[in-house]
Amino acid sequence: MFKLLKHLKDYKKESLLAPLFKMLEACFDLLVPLVVAAIIDNGIAENDTAYILKMGGVLLLLAAIGLTFSITAQYFAAKAAAGFGRGLRHDLFKHIGGLSYTQIDQYGPSTFITRMTADVNQIQNQVNMMLRLLLRSPFIVIGAMIMAFTVDVKTAVVFAVAIPGLSVIVFGIMLITIPMYKVVQNSLDVVMGHTRENLSGTRVIRAFNREAQEVKEYNEETQVLNRFQIIAGRISTLMNPATFIIINVAIIAILWYGGIRVNVGGLSQGQVVALVNYMSQILVELIKLASLIINLTKAFACANRVNEIFDIPCEEDMGTLDNGPDLDTKVEFDNVSLIYEGAGESSIEGVNLKVKSGETIGVIGGTGSGKTTLVNMIPGFYYPTEGTLSIEGADIKEFKKSALQKKISIVPQKALLFKGTIRSNLLWGNEDATEEELTDALKKSQSYDFVMEKENGIDSYVTQTGKNFSGGQKQRLTIARALVKKPEILILDDSSSALDFATEANLRKAIRSLENVTTFIVSQRTSSIMDADQIVVLDDGKVVGVGKHEQLLENCEVYKEIYQSQFKNSEKEGR
Repeated sequence: MFKLLKHLKDYKKESLLAPLFKMLEACFDLLVPLVVAAIIDNGIAENDTAYILKMGGVLLLLAAIGLTFSITAQYFAAKAAAGFGRGLRHDLFKHIGGLSYTQIDQYGPSTFITRMTADVNQIQNQVNMMLRLLLRSPFIVIGAMIMAFTVDVKTAVVFAVAIPGLSVIVFGIMLITIPMYKVVQNSLDVVMGHTRENLSGTRVIRAFNREAQEVKEYNEETQVLNRFQIIAGRISTLMNPATFIIINVAIIAILWYGGIRVNVGGLSQGQVVALVNYMSQILVELIKLASLIINLTKAFACANRVNEIFDIPCEEDMGTLDNGPDLDTKVEFDNVSLIYEGAGESSIEGVNLKVKSGETIGVIGGTGSGKTTLVNMIPGFYYPTEGTLSIEGADIKEFKKSALQKKISIVPQKALLFKGTIRSNLLWGNEDATEEELTDALKKSQSYDFVMEKENGIDSYVTQTGKNFSGGQKQRLTIARALVKKPEILILDDSSSALDFATEANLRKAIRSLENVTTFIVSQRTSSIMDADQIVVLDDGKVVGVGKHEQLLENCEVYKEIYQSQFKNSEKEGR
């Protein structure tokens, strides 16, 4: 928790003024029992109405001043807490953005979402409470005890006995519940992950009539979360009754012993009332403190979970190169293997491949053969666990991240557009692209016609994830976005699967017209890669064939089977 408080550095003034004004408010609150005692002993006892009215006015003045200080403290605390939350979210989002694919795969998106939303909100709320109450409540408790000793030392011994007992209860329960609330938050991660999966896969769930089963699984997970929350909540609820018992016993002791002292003339009635008021103040503040500590335990658990994300080391940009020494050899795999984090066996094993600048490389293979893994290594999404992957004759790790990202454009399997306009999505490729460059990219990606048919053309609205476009339209727009970047290496990861054969043929022709662009085309269709300079055939993570289309038909059984499975029926129909 304390590691995260660095995000308050821009709000030092507010962080000091909020508790300061609360302490000033507390000082005025501590004066109230003395004024009440004076009213009883001097006003009521002497039947002095004027004195009662005068001291009543003092009470109203103290209340007004205290309210002013309280509102001021709340303003500064809220401002500091809001700024803290904004800074924490910003840094957390930035940190997550710097994590590798391996680290993101290890934790999962639902974990990051929960920690950026629910956990950060909980911490922000408790920073607000902490600035207002963390010092005020102990100050009132200690101040009330000191004021009690100024009233009567002998009777105030009750305070010295009660407060340590209260402290043991409060801090004991806090130490027990902190680890419990961490378990609660982890269970929340599981529920969040299931919820996210169900919401994104609603159509599939309905198509397979799995609603009842999914509801059952969800209920089981929420029951686990509920059980942990109940256990932690029951322990936390012990705080209030335990503190009430001690406080009430202490008040009884004050009334009993104070009454004896009044009878012998050692105390006045007003002083006894003042002592009871001070004990009541302690009761109120301890209830506040107990509530604060219960919430702080949750915040500490949330802070630990957020710190777990910050403790994940970001990939350091160790490279210094902008370009490699061998510009003719664009990409080279030298006995490259990759094992995903937590996986038992290699996803890619012993890959050797040399790609010249400007060549078109086709990558084909069965489902799960490692096609996407292979091309995801080129932009540095995953680094080889064995062997060397080189760009322009230099190890990929020797390049600056920014230089590598500038050279490479990748169109992933899942076409994804962002909320905004077609123009704003295309400008992701190059913020400084001209109108002519955007138009050229649309034409090459076969998107120009359907974009221009829309009322606002290139400025037409795009909903979140591009749901107002068909699958084929989204694929073409993501290809256009990649082309706007004018990359040296273009990776198309099965990005034309939703296109008809005629549109795909035009797209391939346009891509082949690109000058000095090394292209990797991952596809399930042999028709998409038949004209490639080299075709890489993968089977279970291993390269089983490299060559041109005609060579592979003769020498590679896997490629031959894929080709025949796709063209045998069409040949029969042609006869």
